Amino acid sequence: MFLFRTCTALLVAAVLAGCALGPSRPALPRAPAFDLVGRMAVRHDERSFSSGVRWQHAAERDEIWLLTPLEQALAHIVDGAEGAVFTGSDRRQHRARDVEALTRRTLGWELPVARLAWWVRGGIAADGVIAEEARDPQGRLIRLQQDGWDITYVYRSQDSADSLPQRLDLKSEAQSIRLVIDTWQ
Repeated sequence: MFLFRTCTALLVAAVLAGCALGPSRPALPRAPAFDLVGRMAVRHDERSFSSGVRWQHAAERDEIWLLTPLEQALAHIVDGAEGAVFTGSDRRQHRARDVEALTRRTLGWELPVARLAWWVRGGIAADGVIAEEARDPQGRLIRLQQDGWDITYVYRSQDSADSLPQRLDLKSEAQSIRLVIDTWQ
């Protein structure tokens, strides 16, 4: 009986520990590495948010800084194998299994980082469900509907097939995000 109670208690503790971080996300293949600097505007629940953004995307980790106009950090978001961590300007940290759940909880809106890492380079997120896709004469995406998001693209150069997007407008049922990329590295 003691062994049964001990095993039951351990099982309950393990389940509760897993629930604290939320459900696990399906692993998406990682997009190629990039580093960008730009600006972001978000509308959700009749509210607005805007900031500068710096995003370093690497093979195993994302780091995103949301910045004031004077480039002071409003928030620092890190996403890696161990989960996602949001550090606010007050230095308080919040944790979750993924950035999407973390930003919903801390900011009130979802930043779809796993898919946005593909979309921001003018690509289609691997393993995503595509509802619609439109390309310009150079073969670049100009509109994509994938996984509940409607994305439109604007490119700096109208002639170059390999140019990266300058702006993305993303819309879902609950929110819209405009991401303007000032520099790529």
